[in-house]
Amino acid sequence: MVIIQGWLPPTRENWETICFIWQFFPVITTFQWLIDWYPQGKTSTNFRFNIPGKIGWATMESAGFLTLLYIMFKLPKELGINELPWGNWTMAGCFVIHYAYRAVIAPLFLNPSMSPIHPLVWILAFLFQLFNAVSIGGWLAGYGPVNTYDWSGRHWSMEIGLAIWAWGLLGNIFHDDDLREIRRAAERKQRKEAKESGKALDGVDKVYMLPKNGLFQYVLFAHYFCEWVEWAGYWMVGGWNCHPARAFLVNEVATMLPRALQGKRWYEQKFGKDKVGRRKAIIPGLV
Repeated sequence: MVIIQGWLPPTRENWETICFIWQFFPVITTFQWLIDWYPQGKTSTNFRFNIPGKIGWATMESAGFLTLLYIMFKLPKELGINELPWGNWTMAGCFVIHYAYRAVIAPLFLNPSMSPIHPLVWILAFLFQLFNAVSIGGWLAGYGPVNTYDWSGRHWSMEIGLAIWAWGLLGNIFHDDDLREIRRAAERKQRKEAKESGKALDGVDKVYMLPKNGLFQYVLFAHYFCEWVEWAGYWMVGGWNCHPARAFLVNEVATMLPRALQGKRWYEQKFGKDKVGRRKAIIPGLV
């Protein structure tokens, strides 16, 4: 990791600048509404410089939790803070748990395969992670109200927020695994057919199906919806004045909503509107 003086960890002035810029991220996502092009996952395209899916995903997503951990351990020493409140470490732990799963465990150990990622998508996702981690990490590591913020006086909101965060994370993992099982089942079938025919299996063809379990009965991107629930709970843990957690949730919605709507159009084109039925893209009964 390249450490840039004054930026990692950031000075208060630089941190405030990053937080100010970060709140305008939804403006950048407007291109997703204007251009029906997102070269990643099921809508991945052939491109000479594509990054292998697993490597690309792991490297771009790991930037967030690694940056946050660095700031959490480095910044308090520079500010002369001997001990951070336990609530700050709780929020840092929630962030790390989520991205340890998303960036390391899922792509490298659980996912049977992943489509290649366009370099532009990788760069944008990497920058998303950096801005988000610096914003949240700076708040938790010393620039938030660590000296006056009374965590002990708001157990109820933290506990409810943690419960919502946990349910969102579990829902995200459950629905992710449902999508993985589609690929696992296809791989098992193709290997069995190859064995029975006595032919060598050079590779596994990608198979797409409409997911049907859990919230997939109502929306096509249930894993996205659960992630929104997760980070809404996270914002509640930090308190309504925790602007980095609020910005994180808003920015996730801004980039994932058009992606889900594009994904719904992809499902309708591939399987037909009749098979998709009345299922929404991401929010049950609404969108």
